[in-house]
Amino acid sequence: MKRWLLMGIALSSLLLSGCASVIRTDVIAFHEWPADLQNKSYVFERKAGQDNNLEEKSYEGLVRNELTRLGFTEAAAPSAANLKVALNYKIDSRDVRTVQPYVVDPYWYGPYYGPGWRYGPYYDPFWYPGPVTQYREVQYQVFQRQLNVLITNIRDGKKLYDVTVHSSGGNGSLAFAMPYMVRAAFTDFPGKNGVPKRIDLEIKE
Repeated sequence: MKRWLLMGIALSSLLLSGCASVIRTDVIAFHEWPADLQNKSYVFERKAGQDNNLEEKSYEGLVRNELTRLGFTEAAAPSAANLKVALNYKIDSRDVRTVQPYVVDPYWYGPYYGPGWRYGPYYDPFWYPGPVTQYREVQYQVFQRQLNVLITNIRDGKKLYDVTVHSSGGNGSLAFAMPYMVRAAFTDFPGKNGVPKRIDLEIKE
């Protein structure tokens, strides 16, 4: 009697666990990256009030790791750097309403002494109408996260790399998603100019 309901619950749990195991990012980068650039020294450019912002410093650390992997070196002072790196990030939320199907057993709810009652005088042990699909409205929040990383030449102010990463999901913590968004921002650096790409990254526990 409960078999179909349990199967539906198990399938839903499997799908949810599969969705929760990756963070999906949509990335687009515009760049005029010099192929012969040798001096990859950089400093982070901060807005007023960000020098003592611990969240900013945490995200800079993530970007620093990626830049180090790509052969960049952080300069001790702006006067010793050839590039500057600026971060901008935000998170918004929106309410979503959707109609979802769910499976119920017609004999699930309490005693029923009408047609089809299993234990009446006309009970047929081999007759079972099967599960019934019903629909319900579900409301939930979706968080939309955004990261932008801009690398410019300090000498002439020319923009060299401008990448934007979008990610959405049910987790409202930007700090949770940021490691994956930073990785996506520098995947295949510098990549194809102006070509959107989707990158799924496995969540590490």
